Amino acid sequence: MNNYPNEQPEARKVVNNAAGLNTFLTKMYGWMSLAVLVSAATAFLVSGSVAGGMAVYIAAHRGVMWGSVILWFFLPIIISIQALKRPTLAFTVLMLYSILSGFVFATVAWAYTGASIAAAFVSASAIFITMTTVGLVTNKSLDCWGAQATAALIALVIAMVINIFLRSSMISFVLSIIAVIIFTVLTAYDTQKMKQMYNQYAGNGEVSMTGLAVFGALQLYLDFVNLFIQLLSIFGNNER
Repeated sequence: MNNYPNEQPEARKVVNNAAGLNTFLTKMYGWMSLAVLVSAATAFLVSGSVAGGMAVYIAAHRGVMWGSVILWFFLPIIISIQALKRPTLAFTVLMLYSILSGFVFATVAWAYTGASIAAAFVSASAIFITMTTVGLVTNKSLDCWGAQATAALIALVIAMVINIFLRSSMISFVLSIIAVIIFTVLTAYDTQKMKQMYNQYAGNGEVSMTGLAVFGALQLYLDFVNLFIQLLSIFGNNER
């Protein structure tokens, strides 16, 4: 005789939630990894002499450069807005954004050696895997750390814009180190946030889980990409 009639339904609910979370995380990390691969493939296809020619062209046509930079900054906002409303459109824009990022990487990477690029990628991957794991398994709230990192990121962007005019390599180097610290924290924070959002909205039908996975993939993609770019700037500081 079952003396604990509520045990089995509760246990079944926990198991179902864990299975759903695993499916959600698999989809989110899968799409994030696909975006990284698309960016890497795009950068590889336009690298070498093509990338060098592209860099010269962009340097001679500042409108193209600034247009690309503005588009690179604003596309994630469009994806974030549309992800929960139109998941398919958001996923398509995410893939287009990863292609655009690949072009940006190609025009930047030609100034660095293959060793620096490889070191930056491996280091970014190690940091990302470590911190996203921390975000998944820790029971401590990272909201305070996330808020502080976000505020620091805003200040960092302002400092980077100012340094565009100052053109100080030392300031750029220091800002890159600060950026790595910020995105290291944000990787753990964003991971925990996506897990919390899944637990909040799963099963209530208010939010598309596919759209939420696209949104999460974008957040983690941005964390990884920024880690890679800043680490590349650090490792290749004497090559530019």
